[in-house]
Amino acid sequence: MFSKKREGTRDSANKGKRKKKRDECEEPAQLSSVLEDEEVKRTVREAWRNKSHYKHGDLELDCRPFPHCIIKNFLGSESFIENLQKELLQLNFHDKSNDLYKFKQSDDLRKRTEPHIAGLRSAVFGIFRLWLGDVLGAELEATVDISCAKYEYTDVLLCHDDELEGRRVAFILYLVPPWESSDGGCLHLYSTDSNVQPLLTAKSLIPSRNTLVLFEVSPVSFHQVSEVLSQDKCRLSLSGWFHGPSLERPPRYVEPQIQRSPHLPRDETVLLEWINPVYLDVSYQEQIQEEFEESSEIQLKDFLKEDKFKEVNDALRLSGIDWRRRGPANKRCYDAACLESVPQVVKDFWELLCAESFFLLLSNFTGLRLHFLCPNDEDEEKDQDETTNGSAIRDPAEPSIPKCHGELRRWSHGCYTLLHDGEAAQAEFALDLLLPFCCADWPPEFGGYTCYVANGEDEELLSVYPEENSLALVYRDKETLRFVKHVNHKVAHDSADRNFCDFSFVYYE
Repeated sequence: MFSKKREGTRDSANKGKRKKKRDECEEPAQLSSVLEDEEVKRTVREAWRNKSHYKHGDLELDCRPFPHCIIKNFLGSESFIENLQKELLQLNFHDKSNDLYKFKQSDDLRKRTEPHIAGLRSAVFGIFRLWLGDVLGAELEATVDISCAKYEYTDVLLCHDDELEGRRVAFILYLVPPWESSDGGCLHLYSTDSNVQPLLTAKSLIPSRNTLVLFEVSPVSFHQVSEVLSQDKCRLSLSGWFHGPSLERPPRYVEPQIQRSPHLPRDETVLLEWINPVYLDVSYQEQIQEEFEESSEIQLKDFLKEDKFKEVNDALRLSGIDWRRRGPANKRCYDAACLESVPQVVKDFWELLCAESFFLLLSNFTGLRLHFLCPNDEDEEKDQDETTNGSAIRDPAEPSIPKCHGELRRWSHGCYTLLHDGEAAQAEFALDLLLPFCCADWPPEFGGYTCYVANGEDEELLSVYPEENSLALVYRDKETLRFVKHVNHKVAHDSADRNFCDFSFVYYE
């Protein structure tokens, strides 16, 4: 008993020594003196509660478009900032890229032992967390959630609200060189519409060295980091979240389903007019179907007759087309053509994609039942069973009617689509068709290509790149989603008005 007690005492002493050693390695971070002023804290608390503007010295609270606080000169020592920056730049950074973002992120900072990183972490999640909890009237957890990010040329973080279970306040500390709005990389804050969807950029915050920006994570906290346009500056920052009780949110808005249409009554004459004859050969269609059934995707090059492709291509360059921006920004950003405004040859091509004979052609390409003349495996098995059982009784239920919906889209600098919860919830079996125009010599590094991913995963299953007169067909199941990668500044650097168009259709059995 005595021996055990002595061991416990010795263990406690050793723990104390280890803690003291850690503390000695940690360089204390001195925070802005404005945080020590009790009167300022009381006033900020009242202003936050009342959603009113307040400014005192280096601290400013603005509640438009949603409450956010800016603290300049957050760290009190320039030498501390310089050493912190050196430690951060020596970390390993990893490329992060998906539908929402592209940037470089450091290893986890939660347990880093570098003196200035450790000192900042202790100050932010210690004394500053307590100050912030008092301001918000909420108990913030001691959970450490912080990382370092480098945004360089064409890096971006698109529109989102940051909402995730347990996140209460988001923060970012800038460690940038002198920065201007023309460098990009600004923090855009969005206003919202009546459906609590992002509407417009209501405020743009230019990164400023040693400035901390924070805001409550809420149903309206839509924001983005605009694309970095400078080719020689690095937007270095520390960011993370304080965890605590989440704010109540209304049910998420569900967009109305896009209307689907059955085929138009057009015979094979329209196919003979538009489509490369090689694809109308029955034996070649069988070959295509075998390949498609093997991989669930195929690209058919030189799909349209050369003269017809050129007609549409030239027509899409005309200035009279009414292009309308599609949003909201947390789901998509591109231009869609108003069909009433497009030239007649474009309308004729649209009709081809909706034609009954084209539905049948797609059935022959894919083996999908997009036309009543195309039997499926279930019908063949059923017929065989009925013959075996000596029965010829048919199911009286009406067969499903194949339908489609489509868009004529234009992709230029800043355009994209994002994965979102509503899309995942409504996912179903479908055949995607993509046919680009005006995309000659469009390199992958511009973005604008379509990525397919498994629901909940970042790894790409398939990428479809814009290619002149190349028809892409992709069959996706309920667990497969798609997005169009952000079209970055390299396209504007190549040509100020560079863009391409595509016809995007979805067919359902």
